[in-house]
Amino acid sequence: MAPIKKLWIRVHSAQKKKRGIYILYEDVKSCPCEDVQILWSILVESHPPPPLRLKQ
Repeated sequence: MAPIKKLWIRVHSAQKKKRGIYILYEDVKSCPCEDVQILWSILVESHPPPPLRLKQ
């Protein structure tokens, strides 16, 4: 399967799973394809992490 297609599938399935983004991150780290690395950096830079919610 092409790395870009695998990335696309993981992004869309990540919404269904709590750990999906972590699994995606691990896949991106292990992928030797430079295009995937660049797409990941764009994704991370364009979406800042949500603010931490304090439990009350």
